[in-house]
Amino acid sequence: MGHWALGIGHWALGIACPPYSKLQTPNSKLQTPNSKLQTPTSSSPHSPLPTPHSPIYTMQTQKPSVSLIRATSYEREALRESLVILLEPFGGMAAFVKKGDRVLLKPNLLTGTRPGKECITRAELVYEVAQMVIEVGGKPFLGDSPAFGSAKGVAVANGYLPILEELNLPIIDFHGQRYQTVSDNFNHLRLSKEAMEADVVINLPKVKSHMQLTLTLGVKNLFGCVPGKMKAWWHMEAGKDANRFGEMLVETARAINPNLTILDGIIGHEGNGPSNGEPRQLGILAAASDIFALDRAMIEILNVSPEQVPTVAASQRLGVCPELAAIEFPHLNPDLLKIEDWRLPDKLMPIDFGMPRVIKSTFKHLYTRFIKEPMSVYGRD
Repeated sequence: MGHWALGIGHWALGIACPPYSKLQTPNSKLQTPNSKLQTPTSSSPHSPLPTPHSPIYTMQTQKPSVSLIRATSYEREALRESLVILLEPFGGMAAFVKKGDRVLLKPNLLTGTRPGKECITRAELVYEVAQMVIEVGGKPFLGDSPAFGSAKGVAVANGYLPILEELNLPIIDFHGQRYQTVSDNFNHLRLSKEAMEADVVINLPKVKSHMQLTLTLGVKNLFGCVPGKMKAWWHMEAGKDANRFGEMLVETARAINPNLTILDGIIGHEGNGPSNGEPRQLGILAAASDIFALDRAMIEILNVSPEQVPTVAASQRLGVCPELAAIEFPHLNPDLLKIEDWRLPDKLMPIDFGMPRVIKSTFKHLYTRFIKEPMSVYGRD
């Protein structure tokens, strides 16, 4: 049974491949924040694997800054005004996007089964960010790798279709490739080729409680850049070790190195998240180029200690999370936005996925993507 299950799992994920030797990059030069890598060509079988963006912690020369504001509406005009104010301390969208840049917008597209429960990044926020990118000459596209179904299927189920059509916004599913990570411990894991090769990555997470990781914020949202059902295998790889899983997620964030993170906290998702909780009005937008500083600020607002959140605890152990006192807040300080009664999960679940759950999850994903979603489209036609 074990060999049979592994065979099916590898077939479904498309991850069967010859082992890579340990990656060596002694002569690699640090890239500039917006520089991107080139994928090795098939004509050069011995070409080195792509080198990711320079790790955040090696590039930061200034005090990290997190922009926090009150925002209560997803109405287009009001939301646009809020985003302009939010990004003003950084120099606006033009500080991150140049003419001709291919810009990945990475929302949280977790599921299409609970529309209206605030499980995903709001379409209105994605629309306004995409508009701002277009206005400075960038070429935005959406990408994610939902647990079940396709990125487009989940997006359409959550009301994204009008903005996709109005802006002619492409939406893609991620595909995997191995990239050099900061830590050799995780070089065997795959990350999204599309995220790593975009000129600019704008991370658009949703504030949510999480039954395995306590909270999902900026760092956790980039787990969506692990393609397809590889996410289930990452869970299995970590076993019951929440610390190791947190470090995996931090290494993912360091490798992808988003240029900008804008957190959707106007309405959050509290309780038994990431999808079985309930909406909660927070009235907050947050933005930063330092994803670890942003997450640190947000747990302060939600009155949750760093030790309770594996991603934040791991970023502290690895030395990439600044102390709260070292972060600049050009608008509001976290103390002014404090939420004393944010509801965390009733009970935390184990990190690990056993083989039966991985197999079941894999087939549910395939059924949703290749049977359920096409049938729903047929029904609408």
